[in-house]
Amino acid sequence: MTTGNPGFQPGQSGNPAGRPKGSRNKTTVALEKILDGDAESILRKAVEMAQDGDPTAMRLCLDRILPSRKDRPISFALPPITTTDDLPLATGAIVAAVAAGELTPSEAAEISKSIDVHVRAIEATELHRRMAALEARGT
Repeated sequence: MTTGNPGFQPGQSGNPAGRPKGSRNKTTVALEKILDGDAESILRKAVEMAQDGDPTAMRLCLDRILPSRKDRPISFALPPITTTDDLPLATGAIVAAVAAGELTPSEAAEISKSIDVHVRAIEATELHRRMAALEARGT
């Protein structure tokens, strides 16, 4: 026995196309219209409350002034990667940095993605050189 709308299978969306890109939530749009004329006075009041020591107002103001960082600049020793032969040294440095607590696993994953792109560029360049050399011999 199934529950819900009998016209759809479990896991099947009622709107396969989904929400159109760029469309806005109706509640958000309505709230923005309500606040439109009062935004400046509300902001002034929040700042005043923060200055008076209200911790919630302080947090709200600070979150707007200095939002939390999504990432941070990191610095660790990564050997140069000029050929694909250098890849094990680079990945070894990343693993060592994670093990030493210098990098988080997610930071290491992001750096590894950059290294992967760099290695693919090296491989494409090398392939292009080899093809050019073969074509030069053939003519």
